[in-house]
Amino acid sequence: MRTMMRSHVFALLATLAGIAPAFAADAPASRPVPGPGPQELMEKVSQDVLRELDANRAAYRQDPAKVRALVDRYLLPNFDTEFAARRVLGKHWTTATPEQRKRFIDAFVGSLMGDYGDAILEFTADRLKILPFRGDPAATSATVRTLVKRSGGTEVPVNYTLRATPQGWKAWDVTIEGISYVKNFQNDFGTEINEKGLDHLIERLEAQRGSHAPAAKAG
Repeated sequence: MRTMMRSHVFALLATLAGIAPAFAADAPASRPVPGPGPQELMEKVSQDVLRELDANRAAYRQDPAKVRALVDRYLLPNFDTEFAARRVLGKHWTTATPEQRKRFIDAFVGSLMGDYGDAILEFTADRLKILPFRGDPAATSATVRTLVKRSGGTEVPVNYTLRATPQGWKAWDVTIEGISYVKNFQNDFGTEINEKGLDHLIERLEAQRGSHAPAAKAG
């Protein structure tokens, strides 16, 4: 699963950026969702990232800070970190303090960026195919289906789950070959929390994030 995540970092990062409002039930929308629809949103984000990468790929390879800035600019505004974090922590979210929740979100996203951020440089137009949308435009939950081509040429199904918010559609989960990233981390983190506690998990992720911090450039 870890190898698959690294191969499809675009999918992974797409679920872990930007704090959005609290949970809303998946029911028919009472009012139109602002901004582009779920399919159009994924297409736009993909095109924006590709355009920037194609113009500056060499510079990004030389400077990890530029990669994070790319994610901050194009990905973070469109994804629902808080909702994903709630699902990842499951029952432990309800007992966590506000400080623990914030630290978990920051540490989780930061550690993932350290582990997978450089893989976004391998994202190219010929490796992503967005399939026709099959969802109900009046619903508040949607799935955007894609195919991602591995380096060997095999196409892998990668499906994004999005939810409607007052700010527009936000992605919060990705399913790669039938495996949900949220459920995968929920299982792993749940075991660790049960054995060692939430603070231990947060501290481990914070240390992991710190170990990946870019070294300061010489002046």
